[in-house]
Amino acid sequence: MAFQEKFVEADGFRIRYLEAGNGDPLIWFHGGGGLQLNKMHDLLAEKHRVVGFECPGFGESPVNERTKSMAELAGTMGKAIATLGIDKFSVSGISFGGKLALWTAILNPDKVTAAVLFAPAAIRPENTRPPMDPAQLRNMLYAHPERLPPMPPPNPELIKKSIGFALRIIGPDRDAELEARMKECKVPVLVLLGTEDRLIPTTIGRHYRELLPDSHVVMVYDAAHALDVERPEACFAVADDFLARQDKFVVSNERGVIFP
Repeated sequence: MAFQEKFVEADGFRIRYLEAGNGDPLIWFHGGGGLQLNKMHDLLAEKHRVVGFECPGFGESPVNERTKSMAELAGTMGKAIATLGIDKFSVSGISFGGKLALWTAILNPDKVTAAVLFAPAAIRPENTRPPMDPAQLRNMLYAHPERLPPMPPPNPELIKKSIGFALRIIGPDRDAELEARMKECKVPVLVLLGTEDRLIPTTIGRHYRELLPDSHVVMVYDAAHALDVERPEACFAVADDFLARQDKFVVSNERGVIFP
């Protein structure tokens, strides 16, 4: 099922997005490298209406100097979702997009039915920052970079702009305002962490269990930070089951490993 490129005008921005599928809407927010969909999203689009947004300041969009915080960006993306006529939706994202998805759930509890966060950067080890060198970044993001197919060379200027914007607004490693709001969040949340992630280690998962009243934390075996790329079938299976059943979720709320 091919994703179609579209644009929406919202909150003073022209926002690019990719859409495919039918069914209940699932909003996807990308990581700090920008919007890149993969096999996991293709699988999700077989059951859901998947809308992957490219946040203002990423990709070919103009430099975004207006947005000052993740909460403000979540407000902008909420307006984009509403402009598409979507009233009820689940939300998902990876890394930078995981924190954005969490803020979106917190700010829209009457609209968000569930949230799935992949290696979210909402809570991070102290002073953890991704390397700017493309080769070093690739080795950091993947447990097995040698298994990946050849990729087109990245545009250094776009990477510099995107990661620069992400680092500017992502906030502190421990965001006191966000964590206070997490304690009041009523949205069911699933957090997936890769067992080989060197940016967001699995030990971070306990904070989500402690702070979010209705949450599950699942470890995905043999995957690093880009776990959706390395283990697309595993990530799809557990995310889709959670979205479908939530309180009857097949994986218990204890930490576990799926698809070893």
